[in-house]
Amino acid sequence: MARPETGQLLLTGVPGPELDAHSAALYREIQPGGFILFGRNIKSPSQLRKLVDDLRELSEIEPIITIDQEGGRVSRLRLIGNEPPNAQQLRDRDSLELIERHGTITAGLLRIFGFNLDLCPVLDISFDDDADNSLRGRCYGTTVAQTIRNAGVFNAALRAGGVASCGKHFPGYSRAPLDAHHELPVIPLTRAELDEQELAVFREFCTENLVDSMMICHAQYPHLEPDGLPASLSHRIITGLLREEMGFRGLIMTDDLDMGAILNNYGLEETMRLAITAGNDLAMICHRVDSLREAHGFIDKLPAAELDRALASVAVFKERMAPPEPFSEEEFRLRDAEVFQLRLQTLGPERAAKRSPEDGKRSPVEIY
Repeated sequence: MARPETGQLLLTGVPGPELDAHSAALYREIQPGGFILFGRNIKSPSQLRKLVDDLRELSEIEPIITIDQEGGRVSRLRLIGNEPPNAQQLRDRDSLELIERHGTITAGLLRIFGFNLDLCPVLDISFDDDADNSLRGRCYGTTVAQTIRNAGVFNAALRAGGVASCGKHFPGYSRAPLDAHHELPVIPLTRAELDEQELAVFREFCTENLVDSMMICHAQYPHLEPDGLPASLSHRIITGLLREEMGFRGLIMTDDLDMGAILNNYGLEETMRLAITAGNDLAMICHRVDSLREAHGFIDKLPAAELDRALASVAVFKERMAPPEPFSEEEFRLRDAEVFQLRLQTLGPERAAKRSPEDGKRSPVEIY
């Protein structure tokens, strides 16, 4: 028997800056658990708040409203305001006070638009700041201790400001030789190597459930998953390692299932089946919005026990979501001015005046 509530296990993108009639009808029917917004959805402050309000209004259960607002080139709100410093710039400045302010300012900025989840902090360690993957500038540390300290300060301030956090990209993506937006990378590190570095950071945030959610990356780890599945579709990695061994109790979501790493290797039905049965609570479809009804149908066929588990996790997460703050253009400008002051203090006047390029040459993550 069909279970309409299983739409809660989908986190979906939105086609444009306004909610068109076709998309609105689809969302009313499917009732997705949440919405993720990108640059294509952002034209002006008042337009963005109206879009969020419209998405909330058509949702029978309060939706997750999320965004990638990290800093630097991965800051969607820089399209209508100032660009915050990125994690590497804050790391190089070596000021926990500035990192904490970044978390506080980010939370205030997101709350005024109605976002209740920020897809950060990045918990990956930077082993090479110029590596050819999507993480340039996005890592809070070059060692386990530095990453835990810096990401932890940002994370605590973000959560204290009423915005839920998401650790990414489990189980550690920074030594990937390729960008998963294009194809599936293989990371042949041994379990001992991962335990010493990448997993040491994630374990710290899992132990006390310091982050509200965790995002699973699209990469193969032969020593963790001998069957060749990417981490985002692997029961061994998500349920066995993250849930059971490391004890994480928060919300678990896939990275975008519209990335080349998945699209080039798996059909939609297999992707949905593997994603949920692996232990994810949310399957993220950012760009193929028209496939939402089909994806919902595939999820609906899964074993009741898997659906009940994931639905319960989503419900618990939603109990803690903070409501939007009142919006005004004036208040947005005040909070946006704080972003520039932080940028100025972190980078100095000359560097603060130069924004990140918006050409996407490094990775599609820059321009989504």
